[in-house]
Amino acid sequence: MKKQYFGTDGIRGEVGQFPIVPDFMTRLGYAAGKVLTKDAKPGERSKVLIGKDTRISGYLLEAALEAGFAAAGVDVMLCGPMPTPGVAYLTKALRLSAGVVISASHNPYQDNGIKFFSANGDKLSDDFELAIEAELEKPMGCVNSQELGKAFRLDDAAGRYIEFCKSTFPGDLNLKGLKLVIDCANGAAYHIAPYVFHELGAEVISIGVSPDGRNINDGCGATAPEALIAKVKETKADLGIALDGDADRLQMVDASGRLFNGDELLYVLAKDRVDRGQKLGGIVGTLMTNLAIENAIKSLGIGFERANVGDRYVLELLKQKGWIIGGEGSGHLLCLDQHSTGDGTIAALQVLAAMSKNKKSLAQLLEGVNIFPQVLLNVRFKPGYDWKADQSLAKQIAKVESELKGIGRVLIRASGTEPLVRVMVETQNADIAMAAAKSIAELVPVA
Repeated sequence: MKKQYFGTDGIRGEVGQFPIVPDFMTRLGYAAGKVLTKDAKPGERSKVLIGKDTRISGYLLEAALEAGFAAAGVDVMLCGPMPTPGVAYLTKALRLSAGVVISASHNPYQDNGIKFFSANGDKLSDDFELAIEAELEKPMGCVNSQELGKAFRLDDAAGRYIEFCKSTFPGDLNLKGLKLVIDCANGAAYHIAPYVFHELGAEVISIGVSPDGRNINDGCGATAPEALIAKVKETKADLGIALDGDADRLQMVDASGRLFNGDELLYVLAKDRVDRGQKLGGIVGTLMTNLAIENAIKSLGIGFERANVGDRYVLELLKQKGWIIGGEGSGHLLCLDQHSTGDGTIAALQVLAAMSKNKKSLAQLLEGVNIFPQVLLNVRFKPGYDWKADQSLAKQIAKVESELKGIGRVLIRASGTEPLVRVMVETQNADIAMAAAKSIAELVPVA
């Protein structure tokens, strides 16, 4: 069955526009609560954790979800602003039925969304999401007064998660002597990430730690690293670390201002594990992972597989293969031996540990790995156009693929939310990549 509301990363949209409205959120809480109570053991009361990022709309959506869960007879624990991976950790640590995150991740403050975690701290399965959608089609009810859910405030949620993050850093290492700039994107990690790195010994300079409900991801964080680069240079810091609004993405900057994206950091994590003698089997990237990174990882003597774009698909393939390391260029990095989901703070600690053990800079750890230029063109097509059935487009794609065989690749995919075809060409020469991408894109009838 096709899902009506859930996308690749929960339910997301502009606040005030369906489905990100109070009425739907109340019904969503009730529907999710009904599914949870059906799965509960006899005599066991379902309890969920709700966390959020710093968007002003979080208050509204939190209250609506809480009411829906209470109407279904589910107890709610509220932890306030908390990184998405922090909610996943606390849900598992507290043995709760599910975790709920109110966040639109790297999107601007006008957007918001809902994502769920299972009791194990994993993203919810497709079957569970379909079960929630089936309940949404039914009229909303309410349990009797005796069975109504209650709400509790979780004390020291931030402190618990800070300690968990610190526990993933090797006990024989510390960050003393390092000056770090931490950019929290005015998001959910503003009161967490700086303390993690400070308590491990680093001198920390924090930016993006003054959320006002409207400045999340605004000119800061992993999706706008220019502010971090400038601060690193200004303060002569050793490194910069940028998280996004819900702190599951990571980008890093060295003292020279060079930016290292998720693809490059994925290679650093892979090589460090191999150098330590850890049996990895392989690494999972996505359809967008740079070809140079795939080649470099394979040169380590381990496998490499591509998942669809999205951290949930990376996670699914990791579990299917029995591997532990995966990620994507946007900065979602998964280390399943440390956490059940992608975590920007923990990924940064793993990179810092690799640097410390090898006594090398990020640039030195990536020596010999030269990222291929990647051209991405987004083409808005006419209504009713079926790019997969366009024979002239298919012939040109085949022609470009033949010309780039062994030295590059082509990826064509449609947007999941807009009438767009995304044309990506990657090869060692930027001019060739651009010319090839344009030769494909110009065949799409523009709206």
